Parts: sequence; C-alpha cells; structure tokens
Amino acid sequence: MNWVAWKMLTGDRAKYFGTVFGVAFGVLLISQQTSIFVSLMRRTAATVLNVRDAQIWVFDQNMQNTEEVKPLSESDLNRVRGVPGVDWAVRFFKSQARARNLETGEFRQVILIGLDDTTMVGAPVKILAGSLADLRRPDAFMVDKAGYEYLFGVGEPIRLGRTIEMNDTRGVLVGVVDVHAPFETFPIVYTRYSQAVRFVPPERKVMSFVLAEPEPGVPPREVCQRIEQATKFQAHTRNEMLWFQVGYYLRSTGIPINFGITILLGFVVGTAIAGQTFYLFTVENIKQFGALKAMGVTNLGLTGMVLLQATVVGLVGYGLGVGMAALFFESTKGLTHLAGFYMPWQVAVLAAVAVAVIIVCASFVSLRRVWVLEPAIVFR
Repeated sequence: MNWVAWKMLTGDRAKYFGTVFGVAFGVLLISQQTSIFVSLMRRTAATVLNVRDAQIWVFDQNMQNTEEVKPLSESDLNRVRGVPGVDWAVRFFKSQARARNLETGEFRQVILIGLDDTTMVGAPVKILAGSLADLRRPDAFMVDKAGYEYLFGVGEPIRLGRTIEMNDTRGVLVGVVDVHAPFETFPIVYTRYSQAVRFVPPERKVMSFVLAEPEPGVPPREVCQRIEQATKFQAHTRNEMLWFQVGYYLRSTGIPINFGITILLGFVVGTAIAGQTFYLFTVENIKQFGALKAMGVTNLGLTGMVLLQATVVGLVGYGLGVGMAALFFESTKGLTHLAGFYMPWQVAVLAAVAVAVIIVCASFVSLRRVWVLEPAIVFR
C-alpha cells in the first residue's frame, strides 16, 4: 500500500512539486525571519554578551536599558565594594561619542566602552590585531572589526597606528577585536576608563555601571539581593542582565509584532498551499481511493496512505526550506552589516513543529473526503 501511495503522490509531478514548494516556502519564511529576529535580539544585548569576566551588573534603579544610562558616582562604587559577599567591584563606562577620522575628516557615531584601568575587566576575549597591554599606552583605543571598516573604509587592510579625534582628544588605534555586533551599526571603541572620560564632554558623574564578582561559594543572585538592599541600586546577574535588555526591546518596540506577522504569514501560506494542493490531489484521485475501498481497504488503511504522502511532502519541503535558510546565513556571514546573524538549532526545531502542524492540517482536509467516500463511486 505504501508503494501505491507513493505512485499516486508522484504521478502528477506538477502538483507534487507545487505542494513541496508550498511547504518549503513556508519553512523558509519561518526559519529565516525567526533567525533574524533572534539575532537582532542578541544584538540588543551585545554590551552584556561582550563582558564575560563579571557575573554581576549594578546600575541606577530607574534605568530601563543599557543604552540610556544614568551615571553613578565614585562613592557608589565604594558602597558596592562594602557589601558582604562581593569579592571585587570595578568601574565600567559606556556611552556614545562622535569620532572623526583624522585622515579623511569623516565622522562616525561610536559606542565608547571604558575598561577599569587596573584590571581591564570587560575587555574583548578575541583580539585580531595588537594586544590588550597596548591599551595602557597614551591615547590608545581598540575597535571591533566591523567598526574598523566603518571608520577607515570597507576592504581596508588592518593598519594599527591610525588616528581619530573624539571631543577634541586624539586617539591612536592599537588593536582590532572580534566581539558581538551591537543593535546599532556603530563601531565599538574600547579604551581605559580614564581615557574614555576624556573622549566625552565632562560631567559630574561618569561611571555607567559597576561590574562585580561574588566571593567563591556565594550565589550571585544572593549577592545581588544584598547589593540592592544596601545601595538601593539595581543588581542583576549576567543572565538576568541579558533578558533585562532584550525584554526592553520586546516591550517597547514594534520589532516582535512585525516579525511575528511575517512568521505567521509563512505558516499560513505553507498551510494554504499544501492544504489546497492536497485537496485537489485527493479529488483527482478519488476513484483510485474508491477502488481501494471496494477491494477492502479500510478507512484506517487509507488514512495511513494519506499520512504517508503528507509526511513525504513535509520532510522534503522541510529539508528544502531549512536548507535555503541555512544557505542564506552561510552566504551572508562575511558581510559586515550582517555580522552575527545565524540560524539557531532551536529555530530548526520550531520549523519542524510548524511543518508537522501544516501537514496535519493539510492531511485533515484530504482525509475528510476519503473517510466519507462510497466505494460505488468506482462504478460511476
């Protein structure tokens, strides 16, 4: 019976490929748009993802995201250091600044990161050119790889020693790093904390965050609670900080709705094309199903045939759809503007579940005609 079901399915090649294309197109939309959405949300938390050597973030209680910073004072740092369970705490600076390429005179908005002068906590792990020790030089800064192209030109070979100007202060490039790309397409500039405050207009308070580490054996969440009680600041673990930032964009922007509509359209299109094509396929083969019923094949047997046909279409369509989505991200991973976009394995699982639902819906439309079919139709 399985062979008969296969021959019936592939007998009309046009309808067979049309059904497969419908499922594949739906899977492509679901996989690609979901992956882009996930990648964008990861970009919103790039500041947190790029800091790997501190488990606790401390900041003003009224802050809603890491892009809108209310600075802390030096006395606040000492208050955090005095909380029981805190092993160490250091300064961390984050702001936006305007950088001018002294070679060409062009301006770029940049994300400025200031690392603690002594410990360099928050420094990039992967350095493509130069060394972290070079940041201790006067006027030194590092920039991410994509930011290097934004500042000095796409395709330009990495050349250290280039200069920029921020807030009428000269900066000398001493390294290029590989980090998570930010949500905004701005270069990420790393320098020492003392140098960072010279690159921006002076303010009374300049410290953006306090990065801290719990003492060995003390749970980070417990230390966060102690900090909040003692200082009245917000204190989050690294994982909580990630969701704190992502949650802001989920609540306050139209990104989830727009991507959700596109993903839903992919599901609806896949279901509609597969369901309609399967229904027409069943109608055109109604006499064959009637003949099988007249020969004694039960509704259960016919259901198995239809489900087999639907499963074949679903597997082929799923493979093509996910394959095309993966090919898209593989072919664009070298583009500066799309750095960091990828397809997580969870998206592939989500697409598989969506295909299963599409196949069940499409099969149900066809099975209704098969279940109520009278065997006498073969004699008409």
